[in-house]
Amino acid sequence: MSFDLLLGDVHSLKQKRSVVRPIVAELQRKYAVSAAEVGDQNLHRRAEIGLAAVSGDHGHLSGLLDDCERLVAARPEVELLSVRRRIHGEHDE
Repeated sequence: MSFDLLLGDVHSLKQKRSVVRPIVAELQRKYAVSAAEVGDQNLHRRAEIGLAAVSGDHGHLSGLLDDCERLVAARPEVELLSVRRRIHGEHDE
């Protein structure tokens, strides 16, 4: 899953890190997923956060991804522009 974010009142890469790092940390802590800033590192008002999770149950995984999306969408300091979700199953190559 990846989130394309527009950051609010951010005027430097240092301010951007102070917004993005807590979101990544909360996703990791609250949902035990792998998360990181994966794109737009040189743009101070845009961020892309990537997230990965593994589960043996498709329903559980879908619910987990829904929860992660709600967490990011609820953050007042960012605007969630888009979400891309890809689920790989045992029959994927």
